Amino acid sequence: MARFNHQCSSPQPGKWVKGKVLGSGSQGNVHLAMNKATGELFTVKSATSRIAVQSLDNEANFLSSLDSPYVVKYLGNDETSPSIFLEYMPGGSLSDVAEKFGGALDEEVIRLYTREILCGLKYIHGEGIVHCDLKCKNLLLGSTGNVKLADFGCAKRVKDIGISCQDIGGTPLWMAPEVLRKERLDFSSDIWSLGCTVIEMATGKTPWFNLQVSNPMAAVFKIACSDEKPQFPTHFSKKGLDFLAKCLERNPEMRWNAEELLQHPFISGKSKRIFARSPASVFDIGIFDEVYDSDESESPDEGEFRGRNPFSIRQCEGRNRIERMHEASDDVFGSSEGWITVRSG
Repeated sequence: MARFNHQCSSPQPGKWVKGKVLGSGSQGNVHLAMNKATGELFTVKSATSRIAVQSLDNEANFLSSLDSPYVVKYLGNDETSPSIFLEYMPGGSLSDVAEKFGGALDEEVIRLYTREILCGLKYIHGEGIVHCDLKCKNLLLGSTGNVKLADFGCAKRVKDIGISCQDIGGTPLWMAPEVLRKERLDFSSDIWSLGCTVIEMATGKTPWFNLQVSNPMAAVFKIACSDEKPQFPTHFSKKGLDFLAKCLERNPEMRWNAEELLQHPFISGKSKRIFARSPASVFDIGIFDEVYDSDESESPDEGEFRGRNPFSIRQCEGRNRIERMHEASDDVFGSSEGWITVRSG
């Protein structure tokens, strides 16, 4: 079934009104807003510090050049203040969704969401862009279960990265080892972060959770310099565990890319749902029954996945590099479970 793809209009100056706060960080806020000329809802993302303004400008630069159903839509900017207008995603972030549905998501739902994320990564990687800060808080859910990439404040174009990786931003526990060592940044870095995000969805906890609790900086050092991987969900299927292994390969040359991962059995298996009746809202809990049936021999078409409401329950060469990254922790815009998103200045 084809999805209804409504194009949001850009609000005109003086023709919109700001509503309640949807989210806030140490250096900015996201408000719900309404276009008074059309009645449409959208969001206003604002910044209140120099670093946050730079991040917002970076995000606007990237989003204004992208056009994909898997990336949150940029609607313009407020000329009177450091703010940008973005498409409203009523489901909130995947972090919000997991919290509302018991802290963790069912594997079947994770498969659906991960496919959406991979489609988004395939698109931006095709445009030469590395997201650099992929995690549940930066993935937004629409009213039909569709997931879109958001928060491009740390994003980089591969052609602009060059040899130096000193100005890379992101959230440490989701960063690939080679990125934390400031040795390399490319599309494979997002794939590592995707694996961490899948673990986040499956457990309701940050990746490397046990290490984080005992000694946060030791956790960062271990990610960068050991041979270990974050703990995989013990309840995951064999296909799910194999998918994570393909994402969380410490050698970036051996990680699968987004296109390859879309063909992985964990993602490509057919999923059928039978609803007792259609829910009135994505937040209507318990008003419908779901029956799951899996047939891994069949591959789904894009529309079949996107029209649903899928809810249910080497030696390290420089410790000083990690220390320098820690010293840069003042340049932040948001946080996740006590972990900052480091913004490059």
